[in-house]
Amino acid sequence: MRNERLKWLLLSAVFAAVTAVFSQITIPLPLIPITGQTLAVGLAATILGSRYGTLAMIIYVLLGAVGLPVFAGANGGLQVLVGKSGGYIFGFILTAYVTGLILEKTRFSFGWALVANHVGMIVTLVCGVIQLKYVLDIPWSAAVMSGGVSFLLVGVVKAVLAAWIGIKVRERLVSTGLVQVNKPTLS
Repeated sequence: MRNERLKWLLLSAVFAAVTAVFSQITIPLPLIPITGQTLAVGLAATILGSRYGTLAMIIYVLLGAVGLPVFAGANGGLQVLVGKSGGYIFGFILTAYVTGLILEKTRFSFGWALVANHVGMIVTLVCGVIQLKYVLDIPWSAAVMSGGVSFLLVGVVKAVLAAWIGIKVRERLVSTGLVQVNKPTLS
């Protein structure tokens, strides 16, 4: 049991690192860039579930908060978290939890992973739009269009990729016996 918990904790740390690497894959846009971060969040939640996917995102956010350059553009620090993209980053924690929870309450299959990752995408966008609106002091319509609607198409593509890759990787980890999926817990 103790070894199994350690495996899940190590996987959480690995996915925090994967998110940091994916965040450096950036397509610049005027207000908020498109990054690989949300793909990594979906992968973490789909593979690790709610508890350990959330833990991976908490580790990621904390690493960035203390100044390590893990956010998009090799940025880090509290100024990023209170800036225009901070809502998306904080949203990753809630996204991982919600996405993983949907899969745990249903089943870890491609179909349910599609649903969970699309819901997760919406959670991230809502969190991002809220902070974007207040930090930039722009109307809701402008925040929704520039910080939400403009990311929908690429968000759908990343949600599909996260569902497909995530389920395949999870199945492989389980089938090889690298992890047990009975009841991973933090305690």
